[in-house]
Parts: sequence; C-alpha cells; structure tokens
Amino acid sequence: MSYKLPTKAVITDAGFASRFLPITKTIPKAMIPLGAKPIMQYVVEECVAGGIKDIIIVATHEGKPIYEDYFKNPVEKIYKQLESQGKLDRFESVREVLSLANITVIEQDPSLPYGNGSPIASAKPYLNDDEAFVALYSDDLIFGEGDVKTLVDTYAANPDAKAIITAQEMPKEVWNKYGMIALADEKKMTLSHIVEKPAKPEDSPSNLTSYGRYLLTPEVFAHLVPGNTGLDDELWTVDAITKLAKSGDVIVTKSKGKWLTTGDPKNYYNAYQEFIKMGE
Repeated sequence: MSYKLPTKAVITDAGFASRFLPITKTIPKAMIPLGAKPIMQYVVEECVAGGIKDIIIVATHEGKPIYEDYFKNPVEKIYKQLESQGKLDRFESVREVLSLANITVIEQDPSLPYGNGSPIASAKPYLNDDEAFVALYSDDLIFGEGDVKTLVDTYAANPDAKAIITAQEMPKEVWNKYGMIALADEKKMTLSHIVEKPAKPEDSPSNLTSYGRYLLTPEVFAHLVPGNTGLDDELWTVDAITKLAKSGDVIVTKSKGKWLTTGDPKNYYNAYQEFIKMGE
C-alpha cells in the first residue's frame, strides 16, 4: 500500500533527561539553547525547511506548558516595552517563533512503556491514516541541509517504501554507542536490520549509524505497542522499523548535512562548538 507524502511531523522530548540534571528538573532538554534559540526551535525549523509546518511535539507533563508558552505566547508586555523604547526590531525574532509552524504539544501516553518509541506511538491520534509522517528526536541536530527534506524527497521517489531512514558514516570508536545499520541490498540501500549498540566493532554490520530522523508509514503503529518491548524492556523505534523491513522496503539514505547529538553534556558541548564554527 502506498501512502500520501507527509504533511505532519512528530518531534519527541518526553524523557527524563537525567544526564542534564539539575537544569532539566526545570526545563525540557530540548529547551537548552544554542545561541539565542532552544535546540527544539532548530528541529522545528528543519521541518519547515523540508516543507512540513504541521508539527506535534510530544513532551512530559511538566514540559508541555513550557513548549506551549515558547511557541504560542505573544508576550505583549515585552512587545509594549520594546515599542516604548523604539526597539521593536528586537521583537522580530519572537514574531518568527510565533509564525514558524502550526504546533500542537501533547503529553506522552503514561500507559505506554519507557522507550523512544512511546512518544511516537502517543502521537498516533493526531496523524492521518492515509499518509506518511516524519519523526524526529529533538536531541539530534543536523547542521547544513536538514534531513527532513531528504526524507520526503526519497519517499517521493520510493512511494511503496514502508519507511525511510537517514544514516551517517561514523568511526568505529563510537559504534558501540549507536544503532548500526545492516543493509539487505547495498545497491538499493534497503535495510535488513539495526544492531543497537554493538559491544565490539566486529559486531557492527557497517559503519552506517542510524539516529533520530525517520519517515514512517502508519504501519509502524502495529509494532509500537506495549507487548513489543526489546532491549532493557523498552519500546524501541528501531525495533519497529526492523519489523517493517520484513514486510517491504525500508530505504536507507545518507544525510546531506552533518548530524550531531546533544543528548549529554559532552556531546552538547561538541554541537555548540560546531554551531559557533558554522557561524549560526
């Protein structure tokens, strides 16, 4: 079955973010800034650049009002103060946030098990049954050309695919930290399976790393259910994608940008250094 091109994206930030405590006891992890913008805004901007402006952010109970305030509060008091000072040009960045996209913020379904697949499963009622959608982890940043456009363009060229995932070549020193891709057909770039955090370099099927940029069809929800937990009794998105690959093609496409994770303080620092280097 073919599905329509995606018009919606799901961005997840519903974890505990314990590696960033104590700051994340007060704000969601993706609200930590790069420059004057939070990480989440860069992820939203990547969706918009890829032609998608209808976005569902999946947050914790505590994070939901923070995201709603950031993307929807017109802060009239600040506007009036800047207007009285003749400094309305400073408010332009706020206008850009408010008009960036149609954003809906939801909470993760508490009945679902822990795992990075649960926020995506929580968004199912907000998605269309007849079209694909894009799913993004908010702690993954793409510098340069964003992956959302690459995902959508690849799906347009492969409309019968069950899913599209982006990948980046990584040195073997870090293969044990990520999901490593095994290809079923190297010429067609179709997925066989993903080896999650291989213990030794020789256990990795390739140097291609999978990360949080996916185009998924609604068929994925048959696998994102509580009974399908995997490693550490968590519900994994990559497990669901691997199951999709058993019933049809899952296309692997290399990122046209540069992927960096911000998921822990050290990698966040590295991403900030890249941010400064690129003059963002």
